[in-house]
Amino acid sequence: MDPVYDLDAYDYHLPEELIAQEPASRRDGSRLLVLDGRGGLSHRRFPDLLEYLAPGDALVVNDTRVFPARLLGRKETGGQVELLLLDLPQPLPQTDSGWRQASARGLYRCSKRPQPGSTIAFGETLQARVEEILPGGTMRAVLLYRGELDGVLARHGQMPLPPYIRRPEGQLAADRERYQTVFAAAPGAVAAPTAGLHFTGELLAAIEAKGVRLGRVTLHVGYGTFAPVRSEDIRRHRIHAEYASVSEGTAELVNETKAAGGRVWAVGTTTVRSLEFAAGGQGRVRAREGWCDLYIYPGYRFQVVDNLVTNFHLPRSSLLFLVSALAGRERIMAAYEEAVAAGYRFFSYGDAMAIVQERR
Repeated sequence: MDPVYDLDAYDYHLPEELIAQEPASRRDGSRLLVLDGRGGLSHRRFPDLLEYLAPGDALVVNDTRVFPARLLGRKETGGQVELLLLDLPQPLPQTDSGWRQASARGLYRCSKRPQPGSTIAFGETLQARVEEILPGGTMRAVLLYRGELDGVLARHGQMPLPPYIRRPEGQLAADRERYQTVFAAAPGAVAAPTAGLHFTGELLAAIEAKGVRLGRVTLHVGYGTFAPVRSEDIRRHRIHAEYASVSEGTAELVNETKAAGGRVWAVGTTTVRSLEFAAGGQGRVRAREGWCDLYIYPGYRFQVVDNLVTNFHLPRSSLLFLVSALAGRERIMAAYEEAVAAGYRFFSYGDAMAIVQERR
């Protein structure tokens, strides 16, 4: 088998102390490893990204908003339950009970699995009635709540931090703000588009002042982003589907940029998938929304994206395949080796990387 398709070829050693447990003191205070089109590496700070952008380029971000999807409650028997909602709950018709209702699907964790028909209490204004136990530790439930759903979730829920960020004493107050981008607008994600966490309003204003146009897509990042790849031949992997939306305005911005010879910068792998999904292999972006299961790995021919701002990704992950498809597996793995040696901070709260191609 060609090494580029071998799962083991995407493994690397990462000391545990390099997995960032907290964000940098400032959003734009992270380091930036720049991989240029000739294979060179530069060690910079994140605000230096401005130097690599050029007038006439377009920078596209993912404006999904993480909702407080982690709920801690108790069964009727008193046992503790953790429920991680996998999608934004969908309101159901009002009943006469005084409780509002919403359908929900989530991962549960408890000592003894809850029974259909039982109730889990998360607080005075939020409960869940178990409807069905599904394979893989998931359930279907109906949320019963009083008030507005977003307010109830904000009051009783926690941010769904990735499993490699450990909070033995409970979530930090800063997590609710910092595990969210400054341009987050559309609720629905259970994981942040982490490349966007480095941007500040001031940096975005400076980027626009340089003559770079800003665009937005929405892709609601699902918990499947953390699912391990189990196929030794990565071509056999089946990626999880996530809901994506690309507007007419963003499609026009990207197409105009390409036609004028500018470069399209994607902030994060979710933005890459959204734009390529909207291009549909035709080389021109069209307004599109729906379930995106586009799987990008080496050999993929990019239609839209030229440059990428991203974080460092888990070993043997589909996100590592995607960045390797853009820059080449050997170059990416060499860059990761350099990042480890230089003590970069990895994963969601970690440092950033930019893959930069020359202007055409």
